[in-house]
Amino acid sequence: MSVTPRTPLVMRLDPKRVETPAFVLDLGAFRHNLAILGDAQRRSGAKILLALKGFAMWSVFPLVREILPGIAASSVAEARLGREEHGGEIHVYAPAYSATDLRELLPIADHLVFNSLGQWQRFRSLVQAAARPIRCGLRVNPEHREVEVALYDPCAPRSRLGVTRRALERGDLSGLSGLHFHNLCEKNVDALERTLAAVEARFGEYLRRVDWVNFGGGHHVTRPDYDLDALARLVQGFRERHGVEVYLEPGEAVALDTGVLVTSVLDVIENDGPIAILDTSASAHMPDVLEMPYRPRILDADLPGVLPHTYRLGGLTCLAGDVIGDYSFAAPLAVGDRLVFADMIHYTMVKTTMFNGVRHPSIVVYDPDTDELRTVRRFGYEDYRTRLS
Repeated sequence: MSVTPRTPLVMRLDPKRVETPAFVLDLGAFRHNLAILGDAQRRSGAKILLALKGFAMWSVFPLVREILPGIAASSVAEARLGREEHGGEIHVYAPAYSATDLRELLPIADHLVFNSLGQWQRFRSLVQAAARPIRCGLRVNPEHREVEVALYDPCAPRSRLGVTRRALERGDLSGLSGLHFHNLCEKNVDALERTLAAVEARFGEYLRRVDWVNFGGGHHVTRPDYDLDALARLVQGFRERHGVEVYLEPGEAVALDTGVLVTSVLDVIENDGPIAILDTSASAHMPDVLEMPYRPRILDADLPGVLPHTYRLGGLTCLAGDVIGDYSFAAPLAVGDRLVFADMIHYTMVKTTMFNGVRHPSIVVYDPDTDELRTVRRFGYEDYRTRLS
């Protein structure tokens, strides 16, 4: 029976119960996403991996491993975390490996994907001498662009990610059993369909030589409007045409709309309009707000001027540009008010820093079935101190 995509659960937790700042994962919404991903696996025949670069909250990996057979890592640390806390298949890709990296990865990884033929040729003998079999692959660049923001576009001009068809023609692929490509970000299945056409046009002859193909990430599988029927048809057709296993490795889709960042107003000041200072930070806790940039959604808030009271929301660090944006509210903000930033569990948590020594938000889980609120981790001075020396 198929899982019907729908808008994930809205967290029913009263934010006043949360000690701020805190990332709060809604277990009901998280289980719902996993059910959709499990349904997508069954219908398509693909294996779906959790990409730790997007979500690495290992306290809930026992739930993840019930559905997803493995993880995708981009470093030794991610691979170790996957091995220790998930225990399934460990797939690793990085833009480059050092010899030290490879020696640490060989006892951990099941799949190793190389970014260039030069890296594969350099480390081939080391991998093949490993005490356990490892399936090795090569990342290719389909030179097909679907991502509008250059910062997140793996197929932008002069990309360092993946081997182009021209470069591949001069190389030796013997010993490699798979291909990997990744060119999507927050995309529906129509983008994957166009990408597969480009991959088959450029690399069709090589697809006949491999056993598996990794379609990378950026598949918004758990979004309400994602076309799961089309995904199943695309993957099944690709598997049948080329006789290969297919992997997908979304990070964002696993935790999409499953949690929030709860923060408090510390002060309200005036400078050509009211400014609310929060106990969180765009720079330290929501870096994509400044990097992408993007405007996070706040529950019960709107664009400036829509509701009666408009504020600029500022972060807690001393960075002048640590500003989240301008928002309007139905009532004036006061010290102690809680603000709830939506969809803050994927990518946001893994990209946080401790710049200025600002306390990292606590990590909290909320179970809507029992109304239980549990703090998994609270950060303090020692966490900041031990990052440096």
